[in-house]
Amino acid sequence: MAEGVVKPLAGIRVLDLSRVLAGPWATQVMADLGAEVIKVEQPVSGDDTRHWGPPWFGEGDAKVAAYYLAANRGKRSVGIDLARPEGAALVATMAADCDVLVENFRVGGLKKFGLDAETLRAANPRLIYASITGFGQDGPYAARAGYDYIIQGMGGLMSLTGLPDGEPGGGPVRAGVAVADLFTGMYTASAVLAALVRRAATGEGATIDLALFDTQLAMLANQASNALVSGADPARQGAGHPNIVPYQPFAAADQPIIIAVGNDRQFARLASILGRGQWAGDPGYATNAARVANRELLVPMIAEIIAARPAAEWLAAFEEAGIPAGPINSVSQALADPQALHRGMRRDIEGVPMVGSPIRIDGARQDADQPPPSLGQHCDLLGEWVSAEELARLRDKGVVG
Repeated sequence: MAEGVVKPLAGIRVLDLSRVLAGPWATQVMADLGAEVIKVEQPVSGDDTRHWGPPWFGEGDAKVAAYYLAANRGKRSVGIDLARPEGAALVATMAADCDVLVENFRVGGLKKFGLDAETLRAANPRLIYASITGFGQDGPYAARAGYDYIIQGMGGLMSLTGLPDGEPGGGPVRAGVAVADLFTGMYTASAVLAALVRRAATGEGATIDLALFDTQLAMLANQASNALVSGADPARQGAGHPNIVPYQPFAAADQPIIIAVGNDRQFARLASILGRGQWAGDPGYATNAARVANRELLVPMIAEIIAARPAAEWLAAFEEAGIPAGPINSVSQALADPQALHRGMRRDIEGVPMVGSPIRIDGARQDADQPPPSLGQHCDLLGEWVSAEELARLRDKGVVG
C-alpha cells in the first residue's frame, strides 16, 4: 500500500469474537481494507485453528498451524475469558466503543454473558452486530451446530460434485476447500459494508443474521436455477459443465488441459484448430444447445484428437486463437505461476508466508501489513478500557491472558 493512501475502512473498529473460518475470513477482509480488528480469544487455547496442524509454522511455544495463518492477517489478539463475569463485562465495555462486532457462537450462546445483539446494541445503537451460524437465528434447525462439510452435503453442493453414479469412483464429493464457510465470510463482509453505508445515512447500526446453510443454497447459482426451472435435479458430471460443451479437461499426450469454450464463435475456431472445421456448420454441433444434447458424441471425438499432441502445443494454439484453455496446476504450481508472481499474490509478511488479498482499489493492493497475531499478543491495548492495576489483576486471575 502506497504511503499516504487511506484505506476504505480506516477508522472502523471491529470486535472479532469469531473463530475457525467463516467469521475470521470476514474480519480478515475488513482488516485488509483498513479496519482495526481486535480478535478476542480464549486465554491459553485461543482460536481452534491454531491447533489444526500439521503443517506447522514456527517452533516451540510459537508454533501455530498453517490453517490459522490463512484467515487472521492484520488483526490484533487479546485473550479474554468470556465465561468469567469480569471478562464478559470487559468485552461489553469494548463493544460500546466499536463499530462492528462479528461472532459465530451457537444461537443464544452469548446471551448468558450479556453479549447478545439486543443488549450490546441498546448500549451502542451504532453497533453493527453480525452473527454467523450454521442454520440462522430461527427455524427448525436453528439450535444445530453448523460445519462446512455437513452444510455442503445438506445444501446440495455434494450432490453436484464428483463423478456420476455408476462410474468408477462415482459418488458425492466434498469440495477441496471449505467453500460454505468462505462464501459465508464474504457475504458477511458484504453485509457489514452495506450496513456501514446505511449507518452513515441514518446513524443506526444493524443486526446481521448469516447462515452457512442459506449461503450454500444461494451459491448453487445456475444449478439451483436449473432445478427450479426444469423440476429435475442436476446430475453429477465429474469435471464437465451442465450447460456448456466443451467445458472440461482433456488428456493431451503428456498432461491434462482444460478447454472452456464459452460461445459458438470460440467453438468454430476450436473446430478449425482440431482439423474438424466442418463441425462449425454441422447442426449437431454448431450451437451450444446442440453440443450439450450431443455431448456423448462430441466429447470423445475431441478427446481423441487432443490426445495426439502435447499440452504445450495445444495451449499455444488455443491462446493464439483466443480460446480459453489452461493446465491443471497443483497448489504450488499455481502460487509459482508467472501471473501469480506478477500480481504479488504470494506474500511474506514479516517472514510469514501467505496468499495476499485479491482486492485492488485505484491500483493499490488492499493487504494488511501485519502477520496473524500470536495468542494474546496485544493484551496491552486493553489499557484503553481498564486501568493498569485492573489489567494486572485480571491477568493474575486468568481472565485476561
